[in-house]
Amino acid sequence: MKKPPFMRIPYTGPLPAPNIIPRNANTITGATAALSKFLTAPPSPRLLRQDDVADPASTVILSGAGISVASGLADYRGTNGTYRVNKTYRPIYYHEFLANHEARKRYWARSFLGWTNLHKARPNPAHYAIKHLGELGLVRSVVTQNVDSFHSTAHPELPTLELHGYLRALTCVTCHNDLPREAFQESLARLNPAWAAFLLEAIESGALDTENPDERRAKGMKTNPDGDVDLPGAPYTTFRYPACPHCLANPPIAGDGTQTIVEVDEEGAWKSTSTAGILKPAVVMFGESIASRVKEAAEQAIDGSGRLLIMGTSLATYSAWRLAKRANERGMPIGILNLGGVRGEDAFFQKLPMGQSGESGVRIELGTDKVLPGLVDQLRRTGLAQSKSQRSDAAHEEHSNSRVFKDMLS
Repeated sequence: MKKPPFMRIPYTGPLPAPNIIPRNANTITGATAALSKFLTAPPSPRLLRQDDVADPASTVILSGAGISVASGLADYRGTNGTYRVNKTYRPIYYHEFLANHEARKRYWARSFLGWTNLHKARPNPAHYAIKHLGELGLVRSVVTQNVDSFHSTAHPELPTLELHGYLRALTCVTCHNDLPREAFQESLARLNPAWAAFLLEAIESGALDTENPDERRAKGMKTNPDGDVDLPGAPYTTFRYPACPHCLANPPIAGDGTQTIVEVDEEGAWKSTSTAGILKPAVVMFGESIASRVKEAAEQAIDGSGRLLIMGTSLATYSAWRLAKRANERGMPIGILNLGGVRGEDAFFQKLPMGQSGESGVRIELGTDKVLPGLVDQLRRTGLAQSKSQRSDAAHEEHSNSRVFKDMLS
């Protein structure tokens, strides 16, 4: 009897269609105008009365997988997302990965096949537009759910918090040392020559060059987000993976004071007789908790800005939705740029002033790569954006005045 999933994956079906705000934001021109007003509007008076907002004139971005679709990556809940086209898909859960050697074989075999395309993919115009919005002094930081590292690649000078980690490295669950993914991929190829030969053949034939789900299925493959390629019927049980090199060289003492064991076969593959040395991707897996320091940093990113712009995400995961909820409860204007519905979005736009044209909130259902580059061009052309120092000085003066008035009334 097949065991049921450990937990339910939320919001795998379509969410209700959004109401476009303002109404003329249903075109590229209208969306650009609305976002321009949203990003350059004066700070919310409610925020100016709060002492803990570092820059009430700035915007923090919360992004998701939808922003990377234009880079050729699959997403979860979009039109061609995994949950729409592959109804049987279930990601591996954290405690399943830790406890089950066979589950790890399956995970790393699929990841081995998918890494090449993920590694060669690059940021798209939306990521670089965010870089320019930061340079214009409009965006203060980015919180992303994505694990593809595109934000940090496209705008290294703009602070980016990777809420769910990143795939560019692995971490040992015992000693917590990191290992670059490229070195790990080389080890996987060495330990699995037949799989490496198959991967090379797939690359040369172009079988991995398309993200179209129908084309992939025709070639016997199922592509899922985060570099996961499924080959139905493949001999996953033959796949091998290495042990943590640090634990192998010096097996650590366990939390209960006992000596751990790390054993490998003659070629260096991890053996099931080991009690330590398991490497996992440096991402937050399903069922795994986000580290407290990351949660706190994400909350600080929200609290330190005056506006929240959500893009490329349905906020289906609680870790992202709670940040949007926090921003709404603080009185921050919220903008959403996403194809498809967003979890609980109506609550973000309930108190908008009559006749507002984007200053207090926007809801756009267009692709990020279609809207953001034009937005940057318009801001530069019209001179609406100020330099970072100009905006910081203006916001600081308003915030200081607000504190003076508060002191006078206390």
